[in-house]
Amino acid sequence: MGDVLAHESELLGLVKEYLDFAEFEDTLKAFSKECKTKGKPLCETAGGSPRDSRPLVVQKDLVAAFDGGDQKAFFRSWEEHVPRTLRDGDPLAQRLEFYLHIHFAIYLLKFSAGRPDKQELDERISYFKTYLETKGAALSQTTEFLPFYALPFVPNPMVHPSFKELFQDSWTPDLKLKLEKFLALVFKANNTPKLLTICKENGQSNKEMLQQLHQRLVEAERRSMTYLKRYNKIQADYHNLIGVTAELVDSLEATVSGKMITPEYLQSVCVRLFSNQMRQSLAHSVDFTRPGTASTMLRASLAPGKLKDVPLLPSLDYEKLKKDLIWGSDRLKAFLLQALRWRLTTSHPGEQRETVLQAYISNDLLDCHSHSQRSVLQLLWSKSEVVRQYTARLINALASLAEGRLYLAQDTTVLRMLEGRLKDEDKDVVTRENVLGALQKFSLRRPLQTAMIRDGLIFWLIDILKEPDCLSDYTLEYSVALLMNLCLRSAGKNMCAKVAGLALKVLSDLLGHENHEIQPYVNGALYSILSLPSIREEARAMGMEDILRCFVKEGSAETVRQIEFIIKQLNSEELLDGVLESDDDEDEDDDIMTNTGKSRRKALAGVQWSADEPLRRPVTPGGHRTGCPA
Repeated sequence: MGDVLAHESELLGLVKEYLDFAEFEDTLKAFSKECKTKGKPLCETAGGSPRDSRPLVVQKDLVAAFDGGDQKAFFRSWEEHVPRTLRDGDPLAQRLEFYLHIHFAIYLLKFSAGRPDKQELDERISYFKTYLETKGAALSQTTEFLPFYALPFVPNPMVHPSFKELFQDSWTPDLKLKLEKFLALVFKANNTPKLLTICKENGQSNKEMLQQLHQRLVEAERRSMTYLKRYNKIQADYHNLIGVTAELVDSLEATVSGKMITPEYLQSVCVRLFSNQMRQSLAHSVDFTRPGTASTMLRASLAPGKLKDVPLLPSLDYEKLKKDLIWGSDRLKAFLLQALRWRLTTSHPGEQRETVLQAYISNDLLDCHSHSQRSVLQLLWSKSEVVRQYTARLINALASLAEGRLYLAQDTTVLRMLEGRLKDEDKDVVTRENVLGALQKFSLRRPLQTAMIRDGLIFWLIDILKEPDCLSDYTLEYSVALLMNLCLRSAGKNMCAKVAGLALKVLSDLLGHENHEIQPYVNGALYSILSLPSIREEARAMGMEDILRCFVKEGSAETVRQIEFIIKQLNSEELLDGVLESDDDEDEDDDIMTNTGKSRRKALAGVQWSADEPLRRPVTPGGHRTGCPA
């Protein structure tokens, strides 16, 4: 009760502030009267300054400056009182601001009694031109605003047909009404009562907590499945051991009766006791006729290996880290991003790496679940090329691990940001390489495959692969591998069918590329899309079989076998090829990050070109330590 009394004044003030905000006038009067009757003190400043005073003054000043054509006073007050995040990030605010600049630029032309002062008019036009070249440049690609970029260069805008609408009597009042509505919304949002803010923050906190709990549940289920597989294997080994033991007891009983045990029988028993990896070599390399050989091999196989004691890395202050990543200097951001990536990639596989990764995930290192205006993920759009590059490297490293992909793929937010960054990078730079690498690893997860196909990423890949000699080896390999993964889906094939001629030309040109590491992906993509009759028809029309037979003559045995599958697919008359359809398969999402420099070709885990199933699963190229460019 003492705690309630200590905060009673503040609580009553919060209630009063909300009733005032929601305009419960009668309720507010009754509430204030009863508080006064009972002698309850009301905190008048619980929500800050009185709600209506300052915002109304600012609104009136802005509208007055609009009416009077006072450009400098208007935009000074506009930039001071309208939040920057709203002005820079809200499309409605950007659109309104653009038209406000037009209003002030043509104000003298519309409202001057006589001939407008030339110097002041030139000054206003110059101010508008500067806006178009700086902040307004972002809207230059929008059809709605494009004609107005010529306004500063037109001698007499009043008679120009493109600007006829601006000089109609209704245009300025309509704009003023939009301005008043916008200001009312802005200042109401800025003056939200504290009680409502507490409720929103509490709801958001609960939502984030639920997301974290859901993520932990998914992780627990995954670990549970791993432990279940281990248990089943131990149980199977136990049953096998009991069976072998029973046979050995029977053999001992037989020797009492004078029956001899043959070396072949002893070999068969020992082979059953060894792991699968050792059985084949044992059958040819071990002489079981020598006394003690079998027992020595068994003991050696069961001897525990010397485990290296790997200490866990010290924990980090992730709140401070994220704060520095958002608000620190570009140099500090780059160093932190590099250190975080190295902490993950140089950790020892096993418990140490898993601990580092789980710490990143549980602390939401990249703010994947954050709804704040500024987040670590937004560093992908930093003005600093180095910061963008190191952010992309970190995301690519996280995407190399199954748990990391699960964290990044909770929704399509990260995917959309990566796609946007990929298409905005007009040069084949390290940032684009890492973004592309991350997207390619995302394509191992079916929901993200679907999203990438819907977003038209296949068209972007085909377009960039038209000039493969302009691409780095990493970009080329991951682009073709990503294209193949997306083409394994029926939706991906249908996308290719929309540009069948171009897709077939690009892939046929890549067949002869000097980088032989891309060959399995090119062949896989071709085989996949040729399952559609419309693409087969297009391929036959362009003489695809003759092109393929040229590579049969000079290719390796494996390449020849793959091309023969493609030719067989090309000449097929089946309406649908169900063999390649991966839409209903389960995800096979394993870690890609390794500590050995395996070749990309050897890293094609799960890709089998057999007679029954030439290609089915999505793949990821290997070759780098984390599947990331050096």
